[in-house]
Amino acid sequence: MLAFVHSYFSLRYGTLSPEELAVEAKANGYSALALTDINATSGVFPFVQACRAQGIEPLVGIEFRVGNVWVYTGLARNQEGFRELNEFLSTYLLKHEPVPLVPPAFSQALTIYPFARAQELLLKHVLRENEYVGVRPQEVNQLLFSDLRRKGIRLLLYPRFTCKNLEGFALHRHLRAIDHNILLSQLDVGHGVAEEPCFVSAGKVRQQYGQFPELLKNNEHLVREAAFSFDFQKRRNKQHFTTSANEDIVLLRKLALDGANRRYGSANKVAKQRVEHELAIIEKLEFGAYFLITEDVISYAKKRNFYHIGRGSGANSVVAYCLGITDVDPIELDLYFERFLNPKRTSPPDFDLDFSWDERDEVLDYIFKRYGKNHTALMGAMVTFQQSSILRELGKVYGLPKTELDALVERPQASRNANRLTQEIFRYGQLLTDFPNVRSIHAGGVLISEDSIYNYTALDLPPKGLPTAQWDMYVAESIGFEKLDILSQRGIGHIKECVHLVRQNQGIKVDAHEVAKFKQDEKVKEQLRSGDTIGCFYIESPAMRGLLTKLRCDNYLSLVAASSIIRPGVAKSGMMKAYIQRFHDPGKIEHLHPVMAEQLGETYGVMVYQEDVLKVCHHFAGLDLADADVLRRGMSGKYRSRAEFQKLVDKFFDNCRERGYPEAITKEVWRQVESFAGYSFSKAHSASFAVESYQSLYLKTYYPLEFMVAVINNFGGFYRTWVYVQQAQKAGGILHLPCVNHSSYYTSLQGSDVYLGLVHVQNLEQKAAFKIVTEREENGPYTSLADFLRRTQTTLEQLLILVRVQALRFTGQGKKTLLWEAHLQEATPGKGSGAGLLFQTPAKVFTLPTLTHTWVEDAYDEMELLGFPVSCTYFDLLQTAERGDVPAKDLLAFLGQSVRMMGVLVTTKYVRTVRGEVMQFGTFLDAAGDFFDTVHFPPSLKAWPFKGNGVYLIYGKVVEEFGFPSLEVEKLAKLPFQKDPRY
Repeated sequence: MLAFVHSYFSLRYGTLSPEELAVEAKANGYSALALTDINATSGVFPFVQACRAQGIEPLVGIEFRVGNVWVYTGLARNQEGFRELNEFLSTYLLKHEPVPLVPPAFSQALTIYPFARAQELLLKHVLRENEYVGVRPQEVNQLLFSDLRRKGIRLLLYPRFTCKNLEGFALHRHLRAIDHNILLSQLDVGHGVAEEPCFVSAGKVRQQYGQFPELLKNNEHLVREAAFSFDFQKRRNKQHFTTSANEDIVLLRKLALDGANRRYGSANKVAKQRVEHELAIIEKLEFGAYFLITEDVISYAKKRNFYHIGRGSGANSVVAYCLGITDVDPIELDLYFERFLNPKRTSPPDFDLDFSWDERDEVLDYIFKRYGKNHTALMGAMVTFQQSSILRELGKVYGLPKTELDALVERPQASRNANRLTQEIFRYGQLLTDFPNVRSIHAGGVLISEDSIYNYTALDLPPKGLPTAQWDMYVAESIGFEKLDILSQRGIGHIKECVHLVRQNQGIKVDAHEVAKFKQDEKVKEQLRSGDTIGCFYIESPAMRGLLTKLRCDNYLSLVAASSIIRPGVAKSGMMKAYIQRFHDPGKIEHLHPVMAEQLGETYGVMVYQEDVLKVCHHFAGLDLADADVLRRGMSGKYRSRAEFQKLVDKFFDNCRERGYPEAITKEVWRQVESFAGYSFSKAHSASFAVESYQSLYLKTYYPLEFMVAVINNFGGFYRTWVYVQQAQKAGGILHLPCVNHSSYYTSLQGSDVYLGLVHVQNLEQKAAFKIVTEREENGPYTSLADFLRRTQTTLEQLLILVRVQALRFTGQGKKTLLWEAHLQEATPGKGSGAGLLFQTPAKVFTLPTLTHTWVEDAYDEMELLGFPVSCTYFDLLQTAERGDVPAKDLLAFLGQSVRMMGVLVTTKYVRTVRGEVMQFGTFLDAAGDFFDTVHFPPSLKAWPFKGNGVYLIYGKVVEEFGFPSLEVEKLAKLPFQKDPRY
């Protein structure tokens, strides 16, 4: 017998995973199961696999709903029918329109109408040959008095289940209330609550339909007609870039060898041997088209002069390096191709390509147009219910006031949250954990399919997005898709814009891709060694600057290692500290086992990269490389089968026992391996980051002012904008407030004059800002307030903002005078520019009393409208003239002493100690504009907590670690600013 089911991919409706549905159906005696999720096909492929595992025939389709109303169900007879259903649903999802009340005539799909619609429907619509009316168990009695049977309508036994039991039904009701954002008590049938949704046995269903054997017969016929089969071993990506696999390899070999000559020179036999070795594996695994498509995307980007970074495990490939996909030399770093692609690898690889944040969309547009909208989609993702979101959603369902809701989310285990209501919330919250909540977009995955993408998924259209698959990367991998990651990052924007600014401002052409030269540059080495890396991609955070200083990092290999050991997994396990200690004193290294010394010599016996996990699992624990890679992927959160993962963990320990290792050593090695969970980088990935870091570092070293302006304009650094503005001043920039006659939308540079862009003025509308700049560029500078108003039609509200930020200072009038005139001036209404008017009406002139204002007022206006002061510093605003006893640059001279310092708070980071107590690290700028770092242990932090942004007086002991000084804080206090005289 066949039952119809919803999985939890019927978002905020279903309560069971596809795997649980198959188990439950088996337990209740069903031989076939049809998954018909609501307006979605996200769960189809996990469902098919789950049914196979239980020996159940799977059928797949879609339950089409308009709002909460079930209008019909489509059931695929085969793969073509599944494509029809997906394409039909996508047509409406992509337009954000409801499906029609009657579907088109499907050729390879069946349509099942609800019994409740049948009478009304049949007045307007004659059922086609492949259309049925579904009768649910609770509707059997109604069928006794219906004339549908006499009309020869094809009726179908239609048991439909959503929940396992009454607890599942209660969870279903909670989900419906969450979906409608209403109280649980307000829920009714109109909100789409399922009727009789819990599983009952197949035997009981047969009894319910005992008077209508033809319905049961049609149900069984449906299984024979529409059982769904799928080949999970076949690859789904575009198979050929040219016309055949052989021609792909011929072309790939040509491009790779040409690239090898360019990268290594024609006489480098090692490089050519490595290229041939990789090509042989690529050809064997039929990945030629994948490499050529990636190269095609990079070629397009280069033609458009788009900057890019190729990273991830794909950077292990010399072929990728020769094609220009990456700038990491795998031979230089001794990277092995097998980490990226090997004959034993069961999961598909992927390339990660980073583009500037403002160019990525054009690259995606090219891919969709180059490979066709019916064959291309963005990778989907599932946002699941997690702790804080669960508590908020359930709290609203139970009607908790906002204050109680906030308290529950912030401190769920607090004693005041122990009551009957919260216990219910916690109970259902536990059931909801990890449930799919919202379909979303993967960070950058793109799918390019050989066949129609609709063969595998319906498509959504998220806001400002492109057509997106309804399932995630795990499903994609299970059905044979390799994704191409097209990502965006603002670090590339820094580099691109800095090169442009240097050419524009100094007339110097810089090639940011001459990384080999940058690595050998002595000034760049010194900049890196000093930790003066603010604004540089991936190496500007306080922790990273400290690490660079402690490692005296001045070369590429050290930077590659630093880029990986800064990751939370390595740092948390204590291995970052061990690495630094061993770097400074390699003679005292005590390896856990000779294998660690042999395999991890380059990293002082410390696991730093994902490859190190593979080496240890293989050489120490005796796992083969394929199993080691599965284990590594499992700890990176990229593997779903916990049972298979646990088998490999057990195998790790069993093998170690067989080899006679002491249990304590085995446990410590495993602890270090396990600490990488979800956080480790492949060496090639770290190397790619290090390449980009060198590009940023070179530009910062030689063109610091242009570099900082570029960072300001890309809004993507570790710090807030004011920090980069301060760094631009420190680099010799003369900072100017926004000005309607000099500023562009973004910050601009003219010699050493830095004009803040209008984009930084809070509450200034983008449309108004663009109008101001465009009008000035087309018709020349503004000559007066009246001229400005006539040409831009700026509203009074927007004008007052501009006056307060002194953007109209070109008039030579004081701020308060302009504020008066702004209210009194009669702007000429009209469309478009007033520059071409035949007669200019003279502005009215008013006589005003003498008005005064102070620089303190200006500073407060700047902080309100820009977020930071420009005409003075934070220190100038203090009520005291003190600046602390010790400047940051002299800290090491006071080692071991307790000193007083003053600094502007830049950023903080908190961690928990082994006892679970909170401690914090702080970063400050002193009055000279130099950084210093602080440590706040729990007792000090409790007595002297941070109180928001501002300038602090700090008292503490100067300590150092491997040459990097910091202040162990004993006391700190936020210092008061001068009062705004207007209030």
